[in-house]
Amino acid sequence: MVGVSTAAVPQPRSQAEAAARAGRGAAAGRLTKLSLAAGLLFAALGAALVLLASGRTWAEGNAAFAQGDLRRTVDGQDITGLPGALAIVGLAALVAVFAVRGLGRYAVAGILALCGVGTAVGSLLALDDTAALEAKAAETTGITDTAIHGVTYTPWPWAAFAGGVLIFLAGLLALGYGRAWPAMSGRYERAGGDRPRRGRPAPDPDRPEELWKALDRGEDPTGRES
Repeated sequence: MVGVSTAAVPQPRSQAEAAARAGRGAAAGRLTKLSLAAGLLFAALGAALVLLASGRTWAEGNAAFAQGDLRRTVDGQDITGLPGALAIVGLAALVAVFAVRGLGRYAVAGILALCGVGTAVGSLLALDDTAALEAKAAETTGITDTAIHGVTYTPWPWAAFAGGVLIFLAGLLALGYGRAWPAMSGRYERAGGDRPRRGRPAPDPDRPEELWKALDRGEDPTGRES
């Protein structure tokens, strides 16, 4: 009587499971690449926007003195250096994300997100700050208590705020997906120290000068590995 093997019965199911796992792995790989690209784009674009906005005029106002009104302007750095400084720290944190692993990567990603929050909040707080205008008016008129009126703000503080939001989003992506992002390789950190030696032919025992050269190089002239 011919026996019937049942070993092949589960095979279609196994193939389906393998295909499903492969599909999930491919989807996870695409998601990792997408989150990495978005994180890099958000952080770079956000920091560039903040730094650009910080050098532009944020507020204008009229300084009143005896001869009349004098129009004064201040840029983002005059009002507050916080957004620009945090944007630079955020870029450094983004680079550090790829230099650390494990819990360190979560910590650096958290710093990146906090830099975005601080940048956005600092930009909004500048919208009602007239101290910089008053200081510039006092320098012009020589009067300490020079009054400022007719204060207006340009859209640049809002541009810095948007940059802070982008940096914050980059931090969130690093927190959520950063564990799967690639890390800097240390394969070249000891380039000169631990390179494996290429195979060298054993010295000819009939030529004593080759034996001495091998001993000078610290090699075993017999050709045996230690």
